[in-house]
Amino acid sequence: MNQLEDLLRDLVVANRVLAREDVVDAYGHISVRHPDNPKHFFLSRSLSPELVERRDLIEFDEMGEPVNDKRPPYLERFIHAAIFEARPDVQAVVHAHAEDTLPFGLVATPLVPVIHSAAFVGGAVPVWDIRDKFGDTNLLVTNMAQGRDLAGCLGAGKAALMRGHGFSAAAGSIFEVVRLAVYLPRNARVQMNAMRLGEPKPLSPGEIAARTASYKPHAPESWRAWEYWATRAGCGEPYRQAEG
Repeated sequence: MNQLEDLLRDLVVANRVLAREDVVDAYGHISVRHPDNPKHFFLSRSLSPELVERRDLIEFDEMGEPVNDKRPPYLERFIHAAIFEARPDVQAVVHAHAEDTLPFGLVATPLVPVIHSAAFVGGAVPVWDIRDKFGDTNLLVTNMAQGRDLAGCLGAGKAALMRGHGFSAAAGSIFEVVRLAVYLPRNARVQMNAMRLGEPKPLSPGEIAARTASYKPHAPESWRAWEYWATRAGCGEPYRQAEG
């Protein structure tokens, strides 16, 4: 397969993985930047991630509008469009409503890396509150103005919590953003459990830097995680064949 088809295959698998790992349910989505047209991106039509297949993927333009496709898109496609616009380094975006992250968008206590597998978050996760600029809304990001405001809160970071809603995450590849989206809720769960016992001890800046420096997205241990998640989601065969 060519680069684009490989990428779209991975995008389908990523949808299934996020569903299998309980990051998304009927709602939530993942996108990838078009490798040949960086202003465009691919995202499924409005469909539960567990059900996404190759034929469900739609190409979107830089304003979050479908390119020559009349099928209903996700309402919050503007999250993806605005982050891709603001961050040329970002190749993939996830938006999810993972329950374990939600409390940290409602209180002053920040969500911080407390486990080594969440070190790539980099530090305290910022919280975006749509009410600050747009008043009372339905909390959904339904236009580019709202998407750009969220992207501004994300800044150069990896993730932003959305008050009363969920989180958005951005990374340099599909694998990296899936990894981020899987471990962010797990980190939140561990932090919440630790807070019941006492004051959690977060990773230090030095530990975060050391962990980040040692991480290689194409190393065997990284591939092992992707193959594991894809197999759990029932999509592992193409990767085992590629490995062989």
